[in-house]
Amino acid sequence: MTVIGWVQIVLYCAIIVALTPVLGGYMTRVFNGERTFLSPVLRPVEALLYRVGGVNEKSEQGWLAYTIAMLLFHVGGFVILYALMRLQASLPFNPADQSAVAPDLSFNTAISFITNTNWQNYGGESTMSDLVQMLGLTHQNFLSAATGIVLAVALIRGFARASARTVGNFWVDITRCTLYVLLPICVVYTLFLVWQGIPQTLGAYVDATTLEGAKQTIAVGPVASQVAIKMLGTNGGGFFNANAAHPFENPTALSNFVQMLSIFVLGAALTNVFGRMVGNQRQGWAILAAMGVLFIAGVAVCYWAEANGTSLLNSLGLTGGNMEGKEVRFGIVASALFAVITTAASCGAVNAMHDSFTALGGMIPLINMELGEIVVGGVGAGLYGMLLFVIVTVFVAGLMVGRTPEYVGKKIEAREVKMAMLAILILPLMMLGWTAVAAVNPQALPQLGNSGPHGFSEMLYLYVSSAANNGSAFGGITANTLFFNITGAVAMFFGRFWMIVPAMAIAGSLAAKKSVPPSLGTFPTTGGLFVGLLVGVILIVGGLTFFPALALGPIVEHLAMQAGQVF
Repeated sequence: MTVIGWVQIVLYCAIIVALTPVLGGYMTRVFNGERTFLSPVLRPVEALLYRVGGVNEKSEQGWLAYTIAMLLFHVGGFVILYALMRLQASLPFNPADQSAVAPDLSFNTAISFITNTNWQNYGGESTMSDLVQMLGLTHQNFLSAATGIVLAVALIRGFARASARTVGNFWVDITRCTLYVLLPICVVYTLFLVWQGIPQTLGAYVDATTLEGAKQTIAVGPVASQVAIKMLGTNGGGFFNANAAHPFENPTALSNFVQMLSIFVLGAALTNVFGRMVGNQRQGWAILAAMGVLFIAGVAVCYWAEANGTSLLNSLGLTGGNMEGKEVRFGIVASALFAVITTAASCGAVNAMHDSFTALGGMIPLINMELGEIVVGGVGAGLYGMLLFVIVTVFVAGLMVGRTPEYVGKKIEAREVKMAMLAILILPLMMLGWTAVAAVNPQALPQLGNSGPHGFSEMLYLYVSSAANNGSAFGGITANTLFFNITGAVAMFFGRFWMIVPAMAIAGSLAAKKSVPPSLGTFPTTGGLFVGLLVGVILIVGGLTFFPALALGPIVEHLAMQAGQVF
């Protein structure tokens, strides 16, 4: 660990905090339907889209209608994406003459991209045509990210409104999010990435002759536009198999730093949107502070573990930290920081091989995902996931003082607590349940690249990443099989939508309640005590749920490697 390394980490955190109120204020105006600096250009386009789609922007929906519209929207997205992959060989913009994608892989990939998971059981440049990359994957990157954001906004309205029956209009919200937030940023972002050296072309793949005289085909395509939204929308699915470690996706240290910023920036800004909409920005800062505590702790452990390496590496004279699986142009600190960021958010993009991290370094990405990726989290999904823990936290605080729990003027009663716990518990059910099935399944075990604790961690990571809608992997496992494609898709589907439906039910319940003015007995939720209690509840729930699995994987592996055993 070095001073320069910590300077990078501190600089990153400072920029995110500085951008939070700026973007938060802008997004609040967008979702409140107020005029923005882009309105003169985009408002006519927005109005035209409503007319073409038959949407009345003045009409709002209750939580159930909002949720059904969202689900139907995703059914349509699944059908379109699945069809594009199955018909790929007959469609244009296929410079490498890619064949149709197999049915089970198409199913897994379609579920993956509509759920914002972007888990990839394939190599992008060797499997998908330019058309599927653009019209299928990049398209869903925008829509799945926008969906997460608007669902968070709907839940925020539940806290902010009083005696209301509606939480917004899904069609209006997703139009505004895509048109005013995601598209403008991605246009500028794409141009920046092209400047950094990322390809953006519909031309044919390039043939090159190596120094040895061999022929090499270099894949190119509309890469920059996909990378922009994959990072900003915390999607993570790469154009290339090597993802953000590929020089055509992440060529420089500057592009790497900006990509890390873009992963967190919208998720952090939504905490400010929450504070503004409920009328107290300190509430948003308190939530961001709790996220920050967990994030800094994770970065410190991961950076320390990778910078110190292992006793086995040190005994071989390989001092200076663990560089296995890392790009030299990024180094240890940028690789460890990227790993923590991408798994704290539900991004899943990787600039290093997580499978090659030390046992404790690889444990931090696992923990981030097992906690539900609420440490900033995916755009929107991180906030509504954190708000579920907030509900549990104020419930616990209410039990301690013998009062009905309250949060931002709303009484938290049995219905909200039950719905919150239902949403929280679906993740361990999918993560640990499918891992247990795979651990005794003869079709799954031969696909592991390692034996012992690390092999178990590879399998656990697959289902943790799938259910948490992250998409990163311990790459030693061969997951493009019928068993993993189907079970992984089920974990992704329930991990996304089983959490969304209870969260939306909470939004509808809270919106219908009257606001309660604070009293002398109201538990303050903007100070250090609340932040500490919130962090404690998150760690207790996560610890009780996942510690047995962690003990069987990274912790045992760490102890074994310290003793000189290799898997």
